[in-house]
Amino acid sequence: MSKDNEDSLFWVDQIAKKIVERERKLKRSKTLRTEMGMGASGIPHVGSAGDGIRAYVVNLALKNTGAKSEFVAFTDDQDGLRKVPIGFPAVLEKEIGKPVSMIKDPYRCHKSLGEHITSLLSDSFDKLSVKFDLRRASVEYPKGTFDSEVVEILRKAKKAGEIIKKITGQDKYLKQLPFMPICEKCGRIYTTTAYKFDAKTRKIRYRCDQGFAGKNVNTGKNIVVKGCGHEGECGIREGKLAWKVEFAARWRALQINYEAYGKDILDSVRCNDAVCKEILGWDAPMHSFYELFIERGGKKISKSGGNVFTPDMWLSYASPESMRLLFLKRLTTTRVVDLDAIPAYMDEADDLEKIYFGKIGVENEKELAHLKRLHEYVHLFSPRESRVMIPYPMLINIMKIVKDKKSVRNTLERTGHVPAGLSKKDEEDLDMRLTYAENWVKDTGKEEVVPVRLNQKQKAALKRLASNLRKKEWKEDELQYAIHEIAKKTLGTREFFRVVYMALIQNERGPRLAPFILSIGRKKVAKLLEGL
Repeated sequence: MSKDNEDSLFWVDQIAKKIVERERKLKRSKTLRTEMGMGASGIPHVGSAGDGIRAYVVNLALKNTGAKSEFVAFTDDQDGLRKVPIGFPAVLEKEIGKPVSMIKDPYRCHKSLGEHITSLLSDSFDKLSVKFDLRRASVEYPKGTFDSEVVEILRKAKKAGEIIKKITGQDKYLKQLPFMPICEKCGRIYTTTAYKFDAKTRKIRYRCDQGFAGKNVNTGKNIVVKGCGHEGECGIREGKLAWKVEFAARWRALQINYEAYGKDILDSVRCNDAVCKEILGWDAPMHSFYELFIERGGKKISKSGGNVFTPDMWLSYASPESMRLLFLKRLTTTRVVDLDAIPAYMDEADDLEKIYFGKIGVENEKELAHLKRLHEYVHLFSPRESRVMIPYPMLINIMKIVKDKKSVRNTLERTGHVPAGLSKKDEEDLDMRLTYAENWVKDTGKEEVVPVRLNQKQKAALKRLASNLRKKEWKEDELQYAIHEIAKKTLGTREFFRVVYMALIQNERGPRLAPFILSIGRKKVAKLLEGL
């Protein structure tokens, strides 16, 4: 860790420090590796991106200590398809049970369904500036990367089964091997039962005798999948390890030192930790436990459940920095992820920038150090001060009134929110902010100004302003003077301005009122105020 941050209490720095100290004591791993697993059988959701961002910043923190570090993303495209993913065609129903790397991409833009789905998350990571070394199960198994681990686990399959039963209560792997062969006859992987392993020949005997319930998430159609009845033999590269032992094999084979995990796979991680140590003789990587994201109704975000909020969705309404903030601010809090949550994260990212560059003061030194370090990670160690930082809720509400990016831009210029002589980067940032707000308003369906609750005195004051606006074409300075006169004669200056801003943009503060009204159009504003 660099000298300036060697005493940092930020969670990422603390984990990096512990990893370095631990690996030094274990006398292993000159190159430290962080990892994330990428599911390849369903549409990636926001939580999938979170795994990658957390592991990536720990990788950055390790480099910051002076260590050599790599970030590995492992896509499990040897996994079988259980459900037709949301938005995918019904033609995939007949492919359920087969490894996604062996299913043709229905859109014909990739070699396989697995590659198509993996690319969705990879593309999001590109937008988030997350760099990784991509490994594919469909490549690593056939080329023998996991041969030693598979053999050791299958030789000690009984012990693996006992570990799994002790941790989960599941006795399945006391009755069969923790390996899923790909049936040579029907091509399915979830319908097979491996029951005998010959360590000398490295051959596995199996039956294709299992059934399971698949589904088309798009239609709700349940699909019963049954094994073809074939009995055969396969090699250790012709299938994959069961989930409750596969992480362990991956961790040792790729020498992984850190991987975060969520509440939904807690038991699997515990099983793999034990298998890694007790069967493979490798101390499992250090972990971070994080809570899951939920939708506003309280249901977990799930790619199989159909309520998928994807990384690309977030990035069409908000900046990469706001999304990185979502994952990095804290780990052990369940948070709501939906369109309504986005404005707060955009504003919080802006506040972090103001704190970092001294525009907002924080009295507590530890809290200030924490927030500054969070800002550095949110910007991946490349913070810059923007000249354009317009509150996201204000942008949304102006967009509702004037309806398009160009008009909003003109309004902001007239009210002084867009300074002259912007750099190319600031121009790009401003254009993206306007695009985010435009997309948010359009896709939420909240295109109308939300009426505020007003008492009779407040309504009378606003109608008086509306009446004055209709009287004539105003010059800016004349209108500003008239507004102040109306304020003094009705609600008082502070209360009057607060009520006007709440009525127009649902905020207690806003741009200088006269130029704001004139840029929107005095008649349009009058109509809005009269309708309250």
